Amino acid sequence: MLKESRHALKMEPGQVFCDCTLGGAGHALAIAQDISPNGLLIGIDQDDSSLTEAPLRISKSQLTIHCEILKGNFRDLDELLLKARVPGIDGILFDLGVSSPQIDQPSRGFSYAQEAPLDMRMDPGNQTKTAAEIINTLNTADLARILREYGEEQWAGRIAAHIVQSRSKKPIETTAELAALVKEAIPASARRTGGNPAKRSFQALRIAVNEELAALESGLDAAIRWLNPGGRIVVISYHSLEDRIVKRAFAQAARTCVCPPEQPVCTCNHQPILTNISKKALLPALEEQESNPRSKSAKLRFATKAIED
Repeated sequence: MLKESRHALKMEPGQVFCDCTLGGAGHALAIAQDISPNGLLIGIDQDDSSLTEAPLRISKSQLTIHCEILKGNFRDLDELLLKARVPGIDGILFDLGVSSPQIDQPSRGFSYAQEAPLDMRMDPGNQTKTAAEIINTLNTADLARILREYGEEQWAGRIAAHIVQSRSKKPIETTAELAALVKEAIPASARRTGGNPAKRSFQALRIAVNEELAALESGLDAAIRWLNPGGRIVVISYHSLEDRIVKRAFAQAARTCVCPPEQPVCTCNHQPILTNISKKALLPALEEQESNPRSKSAKLRFATKAIED
């Protein structure tokens, strides 16, 4: 949703743009054209391969911008932006979830379609907990809770019980083993639609390993605070759990009254922090969905930082 992101951000030459999920710099490079000349691009990512490849792509673009690439998770956005020594940001982008290069790299263990160790860490150098550890150590109730809450998996209890029973004989070590166990646990009638039956379980484990939802809440809170008046924030999410968090955070920051619900007349004179919130999530154009099937689940929301009176 590059075109939609640029339109929502409305960046101008000389402004400061922060890409909180730099990845391969696809979004960053396009938006960098809007802040050139003399704008500042801040790129944040926790993946070492992205931090190696993205700067090379940016330098080859020969755009007349300043660039600051920082390693870290956007949960630590306050600390990272302090390192960048900027007073505020004019535009912030979050493109959530796992990137295509990460999915396509079998050794990372994100994909149920490829044989690999059960890893799923976004930042292996700084994270110790893997998907294999979760699968092989949690009890049935805790494992079912993760699958139900983070994967919205209808058959979470059956899957968890089947995993615990199987691992009593042999530890579950690979993506293929886990995908097969999930398939076995789900009734055949429920496997006929909805794509690969392991999809929701793999999503749940990835979220749990990387604590993605807590990171998103922290990152959004910091991002809204760092926006300059009139600055814009864009968030692209890929499943309902993320989208709900974004929608709730924007609505909370756009409140015009914080009086107690039982109070009949507003006396707080509260000023909203965000304005011009997208009324509903934007979806990818049909052309993009056809050319990039992974974009089908994307939802984009945006908002503007209120200008003080």
